[in-house]
Amino acid sequence: MTLAKRVIPCLDVKDGRVVKGTRFVDLRDAGDPVELARRYDEQGADELCFLDITASAERRRTVVDLASRVADELFIPFTVGGGIRDADEAGEILRVGADKVALNSAAVRDPAVISAVAGRFGSQAMVLAIDARRVDGGWEVVIDGGRTPTGRDAVEWAKEGCARGAGEILLTSMETDGTKLGFDLALTDAVASAVGVPVIASGGASGPPDFVALFERTAADAGLAASIFHFAEATVGDVKAALAAAGVPVRPAEAFVRR
Repeated sequence: MTLAKRVIPCLDVKDGRVVKGTRFVDLRDAGDPVELARRYDEQGADELCFLDITASAERRRTVVDLASRVADELFIPFTVGGGIRDADEAGEILRVGADKVALNSAAVRDPAVISAVAGRFGSQAMVLAIDARRVDGGWEVVIDGGRTPTGRDAVEWAKEGCARGAGEILLTSMETDGTKLGFDLALTDAVASAVGVPVIASGGASGPPDFVALFERTAADAGLAASIFHFAEATVGDVKAALAAAGVPVRPAEAFVRR
């Protein structure tokens, strides 16, 4: 059975507002996270990601009450990331309604946290978020919102994360993030071909054709985008219609519309 590909809007949140930038800088306001969460649920998104993009860099915890408010609006799976440092904090996020937690900087600093979260809540709840930039013919993992290089190879880190219990990879290319130049197909294909868990590709979508290219040319399981949805350049329905027309298996957008 061929699994349906997923279309996932992302809410990058700073100071309680959704923002979007280019390559993690030059942020501009995109709206209220609760209102946007409601919009995407009604449009038929398969899932939603809520990422507190400065929590790790500023050593703050994810705003649990905001995550709870967003979760209250959703009828679809919901991932929360940003500033989660250990299994206890992951548990707080899951208890307020999230289906999964995404760990990035904390996992690089202490890889044992991946196993701790997966062991307590299941691999299906443990998403390893990887931000990567191109370096010397490969890709280097960066953390703290892209501010800190790590020297780690992104493909090898994805493999290690899965071995430690991560059940999904959220992969963002710093080269393409916010540029609307299309997903980084080479990076996505390299990681998706190396691991046995679902990979969500993030960064660079300019419209439905980029999602078609992603699924036709890589083994990614999902495509994530922010600005094209936030600024009404395309809807989730537009993307799904293009995918269906190209023969890519997707759930119809109306399948999740509120009754």
